[in-house]
Amino acid sequence: MRGIRINHLIFVSHKIMGKVKPRILGLEDVEKKQKQEQKQKASEKKLNKQKKSPVGVGLDRPVSVGRDQSVSIEHAQPMSDTAPKKEKKQPTKKKTVRRRGEKYQKVKQMVDKNKRYSLKEASALIKKLKTAKFDEAVELHLNVEKVGLKGEIDLPYSTGKIIKVAVVDDALLAKIEAGKLDFDILVSHPSFMPKLARFAKILGPKGLMPNPKNGTISTTPEEVVKKFAKGVLRWKTEPKFPLIHQMIGRVSLSEKQIEENAAAFLSAVGKQKIQKVVIKLTMSPGIKIDLEKLG
Repeated sequence: MRGIRINHLIFVSHKIMGKVKPRILGLEDVEKKQKQEQKQKASEKKLNKQKKSPVGVGLDRPVSVGRDQSVSIEHAQPMSDTAPKKEKKQPTKKKTVRRRGEKYQKVKQMVDKNKRYSLKEASALIKKLKTAKFDEAVELHLNVEKVGLKGEIDLPYSTGKIIKVAVVDDALLAKIEAGKLDFDILVSHPSFMPKLARFAKILGPKGLMPNPKNGTISTTPEEVVKKFAKGVLRWKTEPKFPLIHQMIGRVSLSEKQIEENAAAFLSAVGKQKIQKVVIKLTMSPGIKIDLEKLG
C-alpha cells in the first residue's frame, strides 16, 4: 500500500483482486453515506420486485426486503381485469299536473262534492253542466261488488249512439280476413261458426265473437239484428276491476228521459250489487248519486 499526500488529502491505493482501487483518506463519512445509498437502492429494487410478483390469497406474513425494511402481505385480493362500469342515470320524468279550463272550473262550483244527489236532482243539474259545443254523452260510472258482472238492457229512450250490427256471411268473412271490422255487434247462424272459428283470436279480444250467452248466435239472425238495432245495450265490468262505465244517453235528452234511462240501467245491474254511482257528461265533473234514494 502506498500513500501520496496532496493538499492535505491522502490518496491510498490498494490492490483488491488484482485491481488497483484508489481510496481517499479523511472522507470516511462520504464513503459511509455512499454505501447507505447503495443499500437503500438495493432494498427499494427488491421491494419493487415483490410488489410486481403475484401474491396468493390468504397470506399474512412479512416478507423481508432489506436489513431494516419489511413488507406485510395481508389477504391480497386478485385484481379484476375490467373496471366496474358506471351506471347511467336515467332522466326522471316530470309529472305534469292537468289543469282544467275556465268553463270547467265554473261548472265545478255548481256541484257540491260532499252531497249525494237523487236521480231527479242529478238529472236536472247535469243539463246545466254542458260546456262543449257537441252533444255530450251522459255517462254512468259504477263501483260494484265483484268482477264479471254483465248483462243486457233495452233502455226506455235511445242513447243516440248508432250501433252497427252485422250478420256473418262469406263476404263478411273476407272482410274480417282483410282486417276490416266495421261493426259493433256480430251475429251468426250456427252453420257459420266453424268458418268463423279461425278468426277467434281477432274477434275475441275485441268482444265481437258471437256467443250463445249474449244471444248473438241464432237460427234467426235477422230477428237478433232488429233487437240490437232498437238500442239494446250490453254492459259488463272491466276485465280486472269491479267497475262499469256506460253511456245512457245524450245531454240533448230531457231531464225526465235522462232520469228514466239511468234508473232502468241501475235496476238492471241491481241496487244490492252497487257500491257507488257517479253520473256525468263527457266534459263535466261527476255528480254522486244517493243509493238510498234509488227505487
